[in-house]
Amino acid sequence: MKRLFLLFMGTSLIFILIGTPLWAQKAVRLSIATGGTGGVYYPLGGGMANILSKYIPYLEATAEVTTASVDNCLLVGAKKADLALIMADVGWDAYQGKGKFKEKIPLRTIAVLYPNNMHIVTLEGKGIEKVTDLKGKRVSTGAPGSGTEVKALRVLEAYGLDPDRDMKRDKLGASESAGALKDRKIDAYFWDGGLPTASVTDLAATPGIKIKLISHGDAIPKMREKYGPLYVKGVIPAKTYPGQETDVEIAVIWNLLVCHEEMKGDVAFDVVRTLFEHKPELVNVHREARWLSLEYQPTGASPIPFHPGAIRYFTEKGIKVK
Repeated sequence: MKRLFLLFMGTSLIFILIGTPLWAQKAVRLSIATGGTGGVYYPLGGGMANILSKYIPYLEATAEVTTASVDNCLLVGAKKADLALIMADVGWDAYQGKGKFKEKIPLRTIAVLYPNNMHIVTLEGKGIEKVTDLKGKRVSTGAPGSGTEVKALRVLEAYGLDPDRDMKRDKLGASESAGALKDRKIDAYFWDGGLPTASVTDLAATPGIKIKLISHGDAIPKMREKYGPLYVKGVIPAKTYPGQETDVEIAVIWNLLVCHEEMKGDVAFDVVRTLFEHKPELVNVHREARWLSLEYQPTGASPIPFHPGAIRYFTEKGIKVK
């Protein structure tokens, strides 16, 4: 009788668990495509994954290392990632099926995140004072399939430089580029990310190293003329990095959190609601999350339509997006 009682209680417990939220809390699993470990996407995406997993009872999210924007758009299009951090210019190409994308990818914006700042990093003593001085040098234009690479090539194009004929080109991510410059294996590199970017900070803080950031704000008119009003002039303020003594004019574009158009509306709503409601925790992960704000959503920073679930959240907050 005792054994029968224990069997009955065990079976009952299983049925109770099946009917409770504890059993169902991981019914939805989301993969977040981020970027390389030396940039902003990866820690920020990891923070998002932790917050979403913590506060949405039915959902578990994980952050995945990728080569960033181009790769991320393809992963979402193939439904191998559910959410992705991307640059708006790359996303716009993907949405239209242009540039590196052979067909249109049905992306939808979840939220406008933060401005992406183009860094052209070199060292004092390299003889590089302006972008055209990169001619004949060994330069990394970013990891293949990254938004950095797309934007770097557009900056070079604005100055009449061909990356494959006018320089020796490497294709390295943020951390790899910083390491190669420190070891004098390259002369300069492009990196597009938030402020500050950890790998640039670490490079600038290295004893015996003095970095130099190259201004390129005057490339903006030609970039806008060819690629549309996605790019704006920005500044990396003095003292952002160790040894950086002056402001540097740069090309800026916004970063987006996107999903596939077929993401369920309630899931998209819960994702955007949770990120905005728990923004302070995200800022603790990376300070660029401070830009996550209702005021930046309707500014046109995203050329890609918002997901209906996101529109529902912003409408409830009195913000009109489309």
